[in-house]
Amino acid sequence: MNTLINTDFHFPQQTHFYKGKVRDVYTLNNKLLVIIASDRISAFDVVLPRGIPYKGQVLNLIARHFLNLTKDLVPNWCLDSPHPNVSVGLKCIPFKIEMVVRNYLVGHLARWYKAGNRKISGIHLPNGLSEFDQLPYPIITPTTKAEQGHDIDISPNEIIENKLAAKQQYEILEQYSLKLFTAGENYAKNKGLILADTKYEFGLYNNEIYLIDEVHTPDSSRYYYLNTYEMSLKKGEQPKQLSKEFVRQWLIENNFMGKEGQKIPDMTNEKITEIADRYIELYEKIRGEKFVKNDYTNIEEKIKYAVLSSIDKLTLQV
Repeated sequence: MNTLINTDFHFPQQTHFYKGKVRDVYTLNNKLLVIIASDRISAFDVVLPRGIPYKGQVLNLIARHFLNLTKDLVPNWCLDSPHPNVSVGLKCIPFKIEMVVRNYLVGHLARWYKAGNRKISGIHLPNGLSEFDQLPYPIITPTTKAEQGHDIDISPNEIIENKLAAKQQYEILEQYSLKLFTAGENYAKNKGLILADTKYEFGLYNNEIYLIDEVHTPDSSRYYYLNTYEMSLKKGEQPKQLSKEFVRQWLIENNFMGKEGQKIPDMTNEKITEIADRYIELYEKIRGEKFVKNDYTNIEEKIKYAVLSSIDKLTLQV
């Protein structure tokens, strides 16, 4: 099963390389970032042992789509996407927080609530909610962006006290996050989907706040099918979703949540194909078009050529 797991490029004027959980990030001349979306997959902040075919392409193309759609709402870092797995843009100084917007009691929030907690990131949640219920209104539950290990829920006051963002900056981050979520929610509804929650990351470029990283992808968001959502709940079934949550659920069912001593379950070819199919399904649902699988033949050379062509053009602009 062909996948793009690791890259090892040495671009002109390359000044730094960072290997994230699923992306390889190259810094050029301390001004441009080349972000390559690999086929690695992570869950519970652990990179799983096998890649998922076409996953990087799906994530990059969906992110590029939403960055283009929202660039008039919020400025973003991306200047070019010269290859299905690659985006090139401004090197911003990232805020070390993730802005998580939630409108349904699902995922981490549902697990937190089920454990008896009623307060998260300084926000009080009402009693009487059940898993998959819509919240009274969208809430923002920021997390610290950990270099390693699990991200940690944090309140706005703690963000300001710890100087992760100034008060005025954080207010803009909240405004931008809610603007983006509303746009994503409306877009999803028009495609017959529910955007239950998502996360955004931001950074500074010339002291201006920019949206960075991926947007509204299955790795950063949870989508549910609108037309079957209520019926599934009435039947006592979990609503069908298009996101990475089904991977997390599979891991939980196999006694893995990223905790010390736990073993990652065997990822069979059948499981990998199932995951790849779900990613492609979300792409086709969200984009409303057939997914065209990229050819893995000589993919590293194709990426290198595309990036070199792109940076020749962009270095004149930055």
